[in-house]
Amino acid sequence: MTERTIRAAGGVLWRDRADGGIEVALAHRSRYDDWSLPKGKLDRGEHPLAAACREVVEETGIRPVAGRRLASTRYSVPVDGVLAGKLVDYWSMRAQGGEFVPNDEVDALTWTPPEDALGAVTYRHDRTVLAGFLALPVHTTSLVLVRHAKAGSRVDWRGDDADRPLDEVGRRQARRLAEILPWFGPRRVLSAGKVRCVETVRPTAAALGLDIEIDPRWNEERDREPAVAALRDLAATGEPAVVCSQGGLIPEVLAALAEEDGLDLGSTKTRKGTAWALTFAGRRLVAADHLGADAA
Repeated sequence: MTERTIRAAGGVLWRDRADGGIEVALAHRSRYDDWSLPKGKLDRGEHPLAAACREVVEETGIRPVAGRRLASTRYSVPVDGVLAGKLVDYWSMRAQGGEFVPNDEVDALTWTPPEDALGAVTYRHDRTVLAGFLALPVHTTSLVLVRHAKAGSRVDWRGDDADRPLDEVGRRQARRLAEILPWFGPRRVLSAGKVRCVETVRPTAAALGLDIEIDPRWNEERDREPAVAALRDLAATGEPAVVCSQGGLIPEVLAALAEEDGLDLGSTKTRKGTAWALTFAGRRLVAADHLGADAA
């Protein structure tokens, strides 16, 4: 019999200290009398990243800005008298604002240097996540590179291909992305000039109250070098951003970044309506995560 799997998500919530260091939040749950990273179960149809951020807000009262993806943990928990598997996905999250108020889940919150947190958490799997958090620079910039959503058949479209709009599935994918991408705290939304690209990020831009900046460097007819340089320039500003491009350009850009910065991304194939969350330390790519728009 296949073991039932419970999906959950959470984060390593961190903030700067006055002395130049950082500290992370640990939650105390009175029900279990434990100290752990904030996390919780996914709602039905919820994307893991959205669930992770929602749970951090609910448990800590603090709104996070999502960064790079961290380790996922697997362990067994008792459910109705039998053991079930639990899969928890984690992200690095910078504290943006808010205040902790004791609640039904968490009765105390403490901030501690991450090295001390390794010894303070109750569970080994939390130590694994914290160790991964410490393995790369903490102060990074997130750029989300999106492939436009589905836009029907090019053959069936009678007008200029640049004007081909999203179809019903594509519009649904665009709305789904708008539930996820704002958690990265983007300050800018950029797009290739194709209508289907602009429409893909329009719901995200609306949710953020931002204009969409059209940049021809993201059109797939262009060479990859200007797009690679543009991503590094964006990263150097230190401000998160969303960029929408096309399937003929994105894999080449990712491959170039990975080769130049010594990363192994595996396949860079990107389905329509999905994205890559790229983590930069300065101008250098240090991590990349393929971020599907589908629910877990």
